[in-house]
Amino acid sequence: MPEFPHTDPITNLYKILKEKSFFTGDFTLASGKKSNYYIDCRLTTLDPEGACLVGAAIRKTVNDKCKEMGISIDSIGGLTLGADPIALSASMASYQAEDDKTIKPFVVRKAPKEHGKGKQIEGGFKEGDSVVALDDVITTGGSTLKAIEAIENEGGKVEFVLVLVDRQEGGKEIIEESGYKVFSLFTRDELFKSE
Repeated sequence: MPEFPHTDPITNLYKILKEKSFFTGDFTLASGKKSNYYIDCRLTTLDPEGACLVGAAIRKTVNDKCKEMGISIDSIGGLTLGADPIALSASMASYQAEDDKTIKPFVVRKAPKEHGKGKQIEGGFKEGDSVVALDDVITTGGSTLKAIEAIENEGGKVEFVLVLVDRQEGGKEIIEESGYKVFSLFTRDELFKSE
């Protein structure tokens, strides 16, 4: 796997995200609302180069924010499907960097399993973990809050929320009003900027 030692992963991620995942035109969103742009982060997070850059950028941001806030986290994840490749990429970057404490990834199902142990969270999460809640894009904040609720219901503590792109449509503010600090790598306005 290529290393990115002499480059800033966030700058390179911005370039690939804008190239692969940002579209302008006339779109209907899942909410039924019309939009003049569309962001499909999975075209970046599920791309080999994009996944490496996502992992490096998320790992760096998590480590920087933890240091600033004087906290430590155990695991990272969010609601399936948007958060899944981000959590895994960040965990792999943490492992490859030989961090003192490798970030463990987890996945939040949209609903608890109806069989087995009936779990809603799968992967590297356990009761008592301090976590970062992830999402690829924040619009209204609803899916992020759903993930937070599941994490807390299973005994996790959400230290902060981290997203790739904030659409700047009120979701960040709604999540922060619920008591969780939100950080984004990029905003809608930044993606609209020309090179």
